Amino acid sequence: MVKLRLRRAGSKKRPFYRIVAAPSTSPRDGRFIENIGYYNPVTDPATIVINEEKALKWLLTGAQPTDRVIKLLTIKGIMDRLAAERKPVERAS
Repeated sequence: MVKLRLRRAGSKKRPFYRIVAAPSTSPRDGRFIENIGYYNPVTDPATIVINEEKALKWLLTGAQPTDRVIKLLTIKGIMDRLAAERKPVERAS
């Protein structure tokens, strides 16, 4: 299974995270399939940059986001867009 999760980068005491699509069996900072964006909690306010098309592509193909990534996607409005795309269109009879 593919997961959307954070991959830690940066130096000691200065974390910086990349949002990646990775196999669930690979370690946190190990192998990944695609880089989707980044998150910097050190800045005030925190910097969040996510490529919406890539994120939606992975979510629509069944990738499972972690709790923190769900929160970041919600802040950027991507989870709302995902719900709108998954919602079935009602047909008049």
